[in-house]
Amino acid sequence: MTGFYYALLILAAYLIGSIPSSVWIGKIFFHLDIREYGSGNAGAANTFRTLGWKAGISVLLFDAFKGYISVRLAHYAQIFPEPSDAFMTQELILGTIAALGHIFPVYARFKGGKGVATFLGVALAIAPLATLISLGVYVIVVIAFNYISLGSISAGIMFPISVTFILKTQYTSLIIFSILVALLLIYTHRSNIKRIIRGEESRASDLFKKKKDKKSS
Repeated sequence: MTGFYYALLILAAYLIGSIPSSVWIGKIFFHLDIREYGSGNAGAANTFRTLGWKAGISVLLFDAFKGYISVRLAHYAQIFPEPSDAFMTQELILGTIAALGHIFPVYARFKGGKGVATFLGVALAIAPLATLISLGVYVIVVIAFNYISLGSISAGIMFPISVTFILKTQYTSLIIFSILVALLLIYTHRSNIKRIIRGEESRASDLFKKKKDKKSS
C-alpha cells in the first residue's frame, strides 16, 4: 500500500509541475502561444519578453509555487520520519518530478520551459539559505552582464557549492541533487550559451520591453 501511495504522490507532483502557466496565460489572455514567439521557451523569461512584466511575474511565481508545493507533498504523506535522509530523498524526488513536469508538460504536448523557476521553488522548500545565496549570485551576474540565462546558470552552479561547502549538509542526497540541478540548468540553457558566444542572446533589460516577435531560430 505504501508503494501505491508513493506512486500517487509522484504522479501528483508530475501533474502539478506540468501545469503550463505561460502557455495558458498566453492563450487565455493574449490569444497566442508563447512557444511561437521570442525564444520559443514556455517559461517566465520569455513571458516577460513577449507578454510583459505582469504576465511574467505571474508565471514566475506560479512556476516556483509548483516546485514548492510538490516538495510539501512529502510532509502531508508522512511515509518516512522527518528529519531523515529517506525523507529528504523523498522531498527531492517529488521536487525533481515536478520540475521534469514543467520541462515536459503533459498538458502542452511535452514542450515546456527550462525548469529554472520550478527548481527555485524546490530549492526554497528544501534549502532556503543556500537558495538565497544562489539568488544573490544570480542578481550580481545579471546586473554585471545583463543576461538572465547567464545568471540562471551561475546560480545553478553556486547551489551545490553553497550546499556542500557553506552549509555543509549532512544529506548525501541533497548534495547529489544540487549537482544534478546545476548540470540540468547548463543542459537546458545550451542554446542560450551558444547565443551568448555569438552575441545574439537577449539582454535582461529587454525583458521589460514587451515584443511579440515570432520565434527566433
